[in-house]
This record gives sequence, structure tokens and C-alpha cells, in this order.
Amino acid sequence: MIAIQDIAYVRYGAPDLDLMQAFLEDFGLHLTHRSESTLYMGGASDSPFVHVTERRDHAVPIGFGLRAKSLEDLQILASKLATTVEKNSAPGGGDVVRFVDPAGLSVEVVYGQTAVQSGLPALPVRKPIAVNRNGQRERNGTVRLAPAPSNITRLGHVAVQVSDIPRVVDFYTNTLGFKISDSYWAGAKDNTIAVFLHCGLGEHWTDHHTIALIAAQDNRTRFDHSAFEVLDLDDLMQGNAFLARQGHQHSWGVGRHIQGSQIFDYWRDPFGNKIEHWTDGDMVNDASPLTHVELNPGELAQWGPALSPSFFD
Repeated sequence: MIAIQDIAYVRYGAPDLDLMQAFLEDFGLHLTHRSESTLYMGGASDSPFVHVTERRDHAVPIGFGLRAKSLEDLQILASKLATTVEKNSAPGGGDVVRFVDPAGLSVEVVYGQTAVQSGLPALPVRKPIAVNRNGQRERNGTVRLAPAPSNITRLGHVAVQVSDIPRVVDFYTNTLGFKISDSYWAGAKDNTIAVFLHCGLGEHWTDHHTIALIAAQDNRTRFDHSAFEVLDLDDLMQGNAFLARQGHQHSWGVGRHIQGSQIFDYWRDPFGNKIEHWTDGDMVNDASPLTHVELNPGELAQWGPALSPSFFD
């Protein structure tokens, strides 16, 4: 069995690429490639893109890309799924295995992508700001930051609402090597309503979750949100102020999650998709203890504003 190394990108459908690009630039992404039908947006890294929008008649979640460790792993996966390894025609090239997961989402596992030279200058990214903690002084000087788009370094995870959590968990753990970090139950302990999956990299540390699975109340598969890592808390708050000034729709935050511990800030893109800035998340490995706890919807954050019922729409 292979082990996925990380998430690579998310893929959405939307009727207006100009509108999506304008929002994503305010959110902190930049254009890496665009055709008549597809918009590719990247962050402050050498990844060719982390967010894809295909022109569709209606807004719709399409799927996401995951990174394989090697071409051999792609070949193993293709054999297991009775499909083939293809040359990837998307920016960055490389090789890809494509399939539809049990939830109905299009998944691409890629290897060998290279950075895309978009003609844009390299994004200036400041170093994380030193903090003067109690008893540990690191900074001599001032901090003066104006509202500006956040510096997105990478895509961290995707959360998906699905109708059959056990079936989807079985697929991602037994086919792609994911491991369970934590899970929630409601009503009875055997009624699992959310599962957080991390890349199964043995003793190596990785994000608390790369894929989160949430029980869909209406049995309809859709993205709950995609989540992009920023430099630090100041960077997250800069982006918060900038997005508010631009008149974009805020969804929830700023707060700190319980499972995963991320400091979070959620927004809505012009088509209603929930999209998250986050920083300071937990790292886990395959030996990390996992929990299975009862979900109280009012306790999804250690601190932060109250959660609106519309958050899960």
C-alpha cells in the first residue's frame, strides 16, 4: 500500500473565473496560469498551483489532488484501482492517476510536478514575527503591519461532507495509506460523524489532518471547506482586516480549534464556498494517540466567537 505525502490542490467549478480570481487574490493567492476554461492559483511556494477553478454553468465541488512519493507508488495505485498512470497536462506536468472516490469526488494523485514560471516576480514573504513572550523576549523593535492579503504558503487540508463516512474512511486508509488522528461521535459512540485523517508517514511528523470527513445531513457530497496555511497570527489578522475592507463575506473566526488546534479564520468566496486561513496547527505521526469524543457543535473552538448555524450551509 502506498502512503500519500500531502495534499496538492483543490478543484472547484464556477461560472465566472474573473470573479473567482479577484477574490482569491484578495485572499492571498496569485495567478500562475489561466486558459479560457480553467484558472490556476498558487501561493508563496514552488508548487505550480494550489487552487483550481474550472468554468462550469453552476458552482460545484469537483475534487482535489494528492501527492505521491514516487512514480512507483503511482504505478502501484493504478494497478490496485485497475486504471493507468497518465502524463499530467496541467501546469507543472509530471504523472497522475485519476479516479472517483466513494463519495463521488474526482481525485488526482500526482508525482513529479515542477514549479511553473508564470512571468510574475517572486512573491516577497516576510519572516515570521518574533514574539516577546513572558520570560522569553525575542524581539527588539516595533511591529507595524497594515491590512494586506495574507501570505499563503500552502494548502493544508480539505474537509468534505459525505453520506457514508465508514466507507470513505475505509477507502482512504486502505488504498491511500491515511491514518485516523481523531474523530467525533453523536448520540452513540458507534455513530461517527467526523473523522480527521493524516498522511500515514510512520514516525515522520505531518499535519493533524490532510482530509477531514464530516457526515452530510442531506446525504449530498460537497466540500465543507478548503484550508490554506499562512505565516503566523499577525499574517492571519492582516488578511482578516484586508478581506473585511474589501467587503468579502466572513463566515467564522478568529479562534482556535480543538481537534488540530489551528488558529482559524473562515470566509466565503463569491460562490458560497467556505475557505479558511489557518496557522499553528498540531503535528502528529502514526504513534500519536487518537481520540473519539462526543461532538457538541458549540464546542468546536477553544476560544473565538460563537458559531453561527449558517456555518454548515
